[in-house]
Amino acid sequence: MKARIKWQDGISFRSETESGHSILIDGAPDIGGKNLGPRPMELILLGLGGCSSIDVILILQKSRQEVTDCVVEIDGIRASEDPKVFTDIHLHFIVTGKNLKPQQIERAINLSAEKYCSASIMLKSTVNITHDFEIIEE
Repeated sequence: MKARIKWQDGISFRSETESGHSILIDGAPDIGGKNLGPRPMELILLGLGGCSSIDVILILQKSRQEVTDCVVEIDGIRASEDPKVFTDIHLHFIVTGKNLKPQQIERAINLSAEKYCSASIMLKSTVNITHDFEIIEE
């Protein structure tokens, strides 16, 4: 897997992935950015949430759960001093569907966190990652 980051101006960077997608990364105005794109640490949260979400949906579909929507709200807490790494990340899954079984959703989330989600498994050695979920019956 490869990626490329090219400086644009100020502290804005155009990032390009091997799969042909790009994202503008920028900083906050107080450090010279123009707020034109997400911050690098926000992208880490999005990567974790996206990786886990894909796993959860695939596992629930294989379990024949009638999922119609899945939202993950992610809350990351960072250290107060440099390096301002994440110390805690919480993922709250909101799963909508018909006749969803809580034990299947819990199982899918646990399998993602412990076996399938590369981002979660990579981060968990240095970050306390927790999960919970709620079900919205359609």
